[in-house]
Amino acid sequence: MAGIITQVQQTPVQANIQAPLLARLSLDLRGRRFSVDRETIMNLPESVLLCLFPNGLVLSRQSAPSADGGENSEEEELYGVDFDPDCFSFVLQFFRSASDTFYGTESAPGLYAAQQHLVDAAPASDFAPNQNPLLSKQAIIVLREELEYFSIPPQGGRAATDAHGIANEGMLELKRECGQYLLDKRSIFTALQRNVNKENNIAEQHLIDMLCMSGFDRDDEWGFRALEPSRCCISSIALVLLKTGIVHAPDKPVAIDYNQMATAQKLLLFWRKPARKCWWDGIEVELTLPGDAAPRAIKLWARRVWTLELSLV
Repeated sequence: MAGIITQVQQTPVQANIQAPLLARLSLDLRGRRFSVDRETIMNLPESVLLCLFPNGLVLSRQSAPSADGGENSEEEELYGVDFDPDCFSFVLQFFRSASDTFYGTESAPGLYAAQQHLVDAAPASDFAPNQNPLLSKQAIIVLREELEYFSIPPQGGRAATDAHGIANEGMLELKRECGQYLLDKRSIFTALQRNVNKENNIAEQHLIDMLCMSGFDRDDEWGFRALEPSRCCISSIALVLLKTGIVHAPDKPVAIDYNQMATAQKLLLFWRKPARKCWWDGIEVELTLPGDAAPRAIKLWARRVWTLELSLV
């Protein structure tokens, strides 16, 4: 009797046949379409790519092109993506602007042209371009926050749930008001600094200090912040250019602040290796709900997840 393995007929595999790579990707983000070239997609932060393509990024054509070589053979495939289109547009615009500033455009040279001599003349040291890409690439700090919030309704109010845990209209209004309250709190470091002061967490304080030394300011706000549809969740992202220590001063040769460069190099640990931090933040807020004559004290809990990453373009 033939063995089980040998009973399976193998389908011949054609050699040297590979699906062509897509030059551009056509994306449908919640009803809004984007056509983005492959290089731009690959330069996006890993954490953003994971949100865009949770099942993996496919860069090759999934359907066979038309045999007649007609228009359909070049038609872009459309990928549906559950991601905020305004956030995606914000990221694309920032990365495009950063790239133009660093590499220059057809009408204006960029910063890289002014510091090209640093790359060409760099000795085989810690600051050589093969060991330190900050000399030849534009570095961008990417900080994202996923905030899930939970509202505890006051006693005696209209907000409640039924026996099956389904929220009534009063509870839905409470959640909407709490979401709007948190949405308006755009300061990046306020919540984390509150946790530092509460827990005396030295590591979190060092994180704030490192980010503020590397490009952020302590009073910075999120560049993009929005409520996710049909969820008690707020997504935020902030993008800043990394302070590399390469100084471009008017009418002066380009110089390197090696202390700042050493600080910037620490953030290379987060290049293509996003780091995450999660903590709970509990506060009490005064909100006037629809139908109430006076504000009520609402206990509001938020689970915050930060993702820190460095991108090079």
